[in-house]
Formats: sequence, structure tokens, C-alpha cells
Amino acid sequence: MRLTVGVLTPHAAPGPEVEIPEMASARLDVVVARVSQLEDSTRPAPPSAAADLRTLATPSALRPALEALVEASVDVIAYASTTSGYAIGSAAEVELARRLRELAGVPVVTSGLAASQALKAFGVRRVALIHPPWFEDEMTELGAEYFHDQELDAVTLTATSLPKDPAQVLPEQVIEYVSTHVDTSTEAIFFAGNGFRAASTIEELERRTGQLVLEANQLLLWSLLAATGSNLQIDNHGSLFSRRLPCL
Repeated sequence: MRLTVGVLTPHAAPGPEVEIPEMASARLDVVVARVSQLEDSTRPAPPSAAADLRTLATPSALRPALEALVEASVDVIAYASTTSGYAIGSAAEVELARRLRELAGVPVVTSGLAASQALKAFGVRRVALIHPPWFEDEMTELGAEYFHDQELDAVTLTATSLPKDPAQVLPEQVIEYVSTHVDTSTEAIFFAGNGFRAASTIEELERRTGQLVLEANQLLLWSLLAATGSNLQIDNHGSLFSRRLPCL
């Protein structure tokens, strides 16, 4: 059966709608619904700030975009916002996924929860979080807290040497940054941010570092395959796909 994946996101930068079909060799369809941004232009904080992300990460704020995905008859919904998970915390993200699943009537997966599941499935205790340069400074602390709350030790690195425009980030730049900055004290690497398209670097970085390499959109694909019970084979995108979650 060919899956139709609904991507629900508050972010403008293309991410899951590009990388998920690429990783799946175009064997599934993706429909995107973007959450409306805040209308109060007097607020100084951009929509990527934690306070605004918390406001957008509620069933009421997400409902119009969610209804558009339901209207499109999607089989599963991927809530694509690592920073929203950071902003509300893992416990609230679990509850949000549950509420969205009730409202939509289909499985709902999220980037942060998929990362936590993958790290635990592989027995990882210490992870390097690679944040793109467009993340707000507060996300460094929130990212560490997100995983610490789940008894995972996180070392957070912001790749300030990369371009701030997601479209300008090249795979070789990502590989060079990680090869230079990540050491052997960690067991896994997680590229946070669904607009941080680093899926093409995973195989090479696993070879160079000997660590499990995770990326936000790769994790969404891994989690949605489990949520739908799909047996779709994913090749050349890391050791993550060697271990499948039980059907969620």
C-alpha cells in the first residue's frame, strides 16, 4: 500500500516534504500543512522563539492545518518541529501527539519523541545535539533539558560556521563540521531541526565517527513506518533503519 504522509509544521523552510520522499525513493506521498503564524506583529520575538512555538503547539492553534490534512485523507501525520518539542518538553509533546491523534483519527509522530525512542532503542546514554545556526540561543538550553528530562546526557553544539540560510547548507560542510567538532565522548549524533536537511550525510558520518547518526526527518520516517506497520525498506540512510520499532 502506498502511504500518504501529512506533514504538520509551523516552519516555512522545506524539510520533511523534501527528505522523506528522497529517503523512501518516492514510494510515498507527502502533503504539507503549515500552521498559521502569530498575527500580533507588535511582539518582538520571531515565531522561532520558544514562547511563540508554545502558543502554536496547541490543538486549537493546530486545528485548521490538521483539518486540511484530514481532508487530504492522509494515513499518518508527522508533526515536524524539533524546536516545538524542545519548547513544550517531552511530557507535553507526548500529550500533544495523543490529542492530535484523537482529533485526526490517524497515527501522529513527532521529531523529538522519535529521537528519544531511537536513542533508547539503541541503548545510547550520551548524545551530541547538532543545532543549525538559525536556532535561537535559548534552544541550546531547552534541547539539553529535553533529553536530560528523559535521563539522556546531551552535549549541544551549534554549527555557527554553516550558512544561516537552510537552502545554502551543503552536505560537505555538514560532514566537515561534525568531523571536526564531535568527539568520542558521545555514542550518537542528532541533527535537530526539520529544516536542517542533513539526511544525505548520515552514511558518511556513521562511517567516519562510528556513532549512530540521527536526523530529524530520517527519524520521522522511521517512526511513521512503525506507526503504520509499513514494511517499506529504506536503504543508505543509516543504521537507524536496521532496527524497527514495534507497531505503535
